Amino acid sequence: MSDHHDHHHNVLLLGFEDRARCRLAYEDAMHLPGARQVAVLERDAEGILDVPESHIRGAGVPTVGSGLVGGLVGLLGGPIGVLLGFAAGAAIGNAAEQAEITDGGAGLIVLSSRVDNGRALLVVDLVEDETGPADALAAKYGATVERISAERFAEQVQAAKDQADEDLAEDAEDAADADRG
Repeated sequence: MSDHHDHHHNVLLLGFEDRARCRLAYEDAMHLPGARQVAVLERDAEGILDVPESHIRGAGVPTVGSGLVGGLVGLLGGPIGVLLGFAAGAAIGNAAEQAEITDGGAGLIVLSSRVDNGRALLVVDLVEDETGPADALAAKYGATVERISAERFAEQVQAAKDQADEDLAEDAEDAADADRG
């Protein structure tokens, strides 16, 4: 019998050379014990990033409906799918949702650097009691596995968001200087 301390909230990144195999693994990953959210990130030969598959256990939360990837990419609940054009009809009405989109976008930036052209990444947000089931899934499909604690991943996302905010502030300052000059 395991206690609360045996549970590890992780983000699993399974790397694939074959995008079709990644999509097959996605189907199995949805059934991993403790899986909360699962998504496939693919980059085509030209370098265009796509999120063709995503699943959120218990979907029905209002913000989930407006973005296919939801909080998985940023672990912060934001509908980044809107940024990618996946939810063209979604209406984003309030500042909280806008902030979630920004957080999700930062998460996408963090993950996108791990997807090479022509490859795919299966991202699984899960609470693990043991690593066996996820490791077996990776072995079954010949994927590489990177395990990041959800807390550490959230820190990486926040750092990316802070950098993006800083870059935006610098761009705005440069534009203002150009207008004055």
